[in-house]
Amino acid sequence: MKLQVRLRQLIVLFLFLTVLEHASSSRILKIAKPDRHDIAASARWLVSQNIWGVLSTLSIEHKGAPFGNVVSYSDGLPGEGKGIPYFYLTMLDPTTRNALKDSRASFAVSESPIGTCKRDPMDPTCSKLTLTGKLLQLEVGSEEEKVAKKALFTKHPEMMDWPRGHEFSVFKLEIVNIFLINWYGGAKSITVDEYLRYKENKVASFL
Repeated sequence: MKLQVRLRQLIVLFLFLTVLEHASSSRILKIAKPDRHDIAASARWLVSQNIWGVLSTLSIEHKGAPFGNVVSYSDGLPGEGKGIPYFYLTMLDPTTRNALKDSRASFAVSESPIGTCKRDPMDPTCSKLTLTGKLLQLEVGSEEEKVAKKALFTKHPEMMDWPRGHEFSVFKLEIVNIFLINWYGGAKSITVDEYLRYKENKVASFL
């Protein structure tokens, strides 16, 4: 009987530790979804709360056809995001080679992975954002590259262990245009200036 009780205790402990491990690596939302009428807040919230999106470039191999790629990113340290997506890309990736040839790119994120939207991702009430601009490689050793690396490695710790021989570099999306849908009625009007100047203390990130 004592052996069975002890075995149950060990099983419960194992399950608790497993849940704790997963919880420690999961994202914790620090703010609720902004009011849909606050367009800048909605756009910045989508960028700060997500950890991945679809980065599209113009393919060298396919004669300029659009090439979308799922990538991880960060827009800054927790609570200090600036809304500019930074990426840690390898020279072995077509996305990187495409950007070095033609920097035009777009980056799309959705509310769906955050978990606050229970409808189909294409439903207008499930917010989605596409940032269009130029995908630029940061100068190695520059202050911006150091800050971007810290932000990326904080949000994606495993990046620190990625093979050095794969020639990873930090890139950023220099935003030129913003396309946001967070309700019925089509895309919402927001300028890049309005997006970038949105007060950071209103934008929460996650641990």
